[in-house]
Amino acid sequence: MKLFITGSDGFIGSALVSECTRRGIEVVGVDVRSGFDVRSQDIAERIPVETDAVIHLAGLSNDTACKGKGRECFDINVMGTLNLMEAAERKRAQQFIFASTEWVYDRCTAEEVKHEESFINIASHTSEYALSKLVSEANLRQKYQNGFMPTTILRFGIVCGTTGEKKSAVESLFLTVKEKEVVTVGSLKTGRCFIHVSDIASGIIKSIGLDGFQIINLAGDALVTLRDIIEISKEILHKNPNIVEINPASISVRNISNAKAKKMLGWKPEVTVAAWLGKLHAST
Repeated sequence: MKLFITGSDGFIGSALVSECTRRGIEVVGVDVRSGFDVRSQDIAERIPVETDAVIHLAGLSNDTACKGKGRECFDINVMGTLNLMEAAERKRAQQFIFASTEWVYDRCTAEEVKHEESFINIASHTSEYALSKLVSEANLRQKYQNGFMPTTILRFGIVCGTTGEKKSAVESLFLTVKEKEVVTVGSLKTGRCFIHVSDIASGIIKSIGLDGFQIINLAGDALVTLRDIIEISKEILHKNPNIVEINPASISVRNISNAKAKKMLGWKPEVTVAAWLGKLHAST
């Protein structure tokens, strides 16, 4: 098996490349960190002929990077994806796998579990990042309907597992409990279906070889709130800081189903938030 991966030096890309190496899968990777832009007109020259899958992870990957930068966001995330699609088609790739996000789901509440078939009202989105992913999803759907290769859109949940400077809410809150006497949060009921980066990597690999046009959520098994993270952290660290909740009514919840991934891919998350924080503590 041979894969072509964009964003191969990034957080998810690095984990994916490592997992591919462990499994003996050949990888050709490109990344802006090594001087290669997905919008480059010669990107097709980098893609092996008839590669098993083009896995597109590159681009601006969060709302902060895109906020107020609509032109840059769409140039990289939308036009860059279109450029890669054309290159993959020229090199007769067997499958196109696109990294999307749970942020495409609008009007999320704790009571409603979002599935791949959930209605999305694009008019309710104000996030340039979410819009760029939705537009690329639509472009891929339209291209597939006109003869493009098998296409898999993976909507990633909120990913944890960071050890560097850029930390998810999981690691940030854990370190706050570790280092501070007072922990301040908006609402303790705010929650996400966090997923470890290693589970994202295994989900991507499991999706290789899928036929047709598929949209699949890769998210954690359970909704984990800020209160949960704090309590887990307190137990692991044997700390008991003062918790200050400054806006209890401002609850932000994104409850994302991973049932389709389990059924279609035979995949399931292996690393819980508690297990990851325990490992993080043991390594520091």
